Amino acid sequence: MFSIGEYVACGNKGVCKVDQITTLDISGVDKDEEYYILKPVYSAASTVYVPVAVANESIRSILTAEEAKAIISKVSEIKCLEIPNEKLVETEYKGCVRSNDIKLLVSLLKTIYERRRKRIEAGRKETAVDAKYYRIAADFLFGELAISLNVPKNEVEKIVFGGAN
Repeated sequence: MFSIGEYVACGNKGVCKVDQITTLDISGVDKDEEYYILKPVYSAASTVYVPVAVANESIRSILTAEEAKAIISKVSEIKCLEIPNEKLVETEYKGCVRSNDIKLLVSLLKTIYERRRKRIEAGRKETAVDAKYYRIAADFLFGELAISLNVPKNEVEKIVFGGAN
């Protein structure tokens, strides 16, 4: 169970802070079911409601500082995604984002960076899908690492990739 004030990584919302643990007085909702009310850290206008009973499917504790440093130290060892069919690119990207898995986010970012580099070398532009999912994955990964390491979010990309991206 998560505690009020705790930072969590929430599926497709990024880093959130547990604001409340309560039941909801909304028609059509079980009045006895408890919910986590989450406030996304980097999207202040949003609120996320997650049933406590199924929270483990979509939220997890954020990385500790030690875990974050360990991931960063292994970035060069994390492989790019292998997507054999160009038609499956967006499906694969969505799966990585929804997985709420830090290593998959790193893999996704490395994959998109490499695809972008190859397209530019060939005189082509980055695809809209690559741009969209790079932005989403970077937001989630760098947001979590910023909180874990207690550094500004805009400095995390340089810490993770050494400014290469």
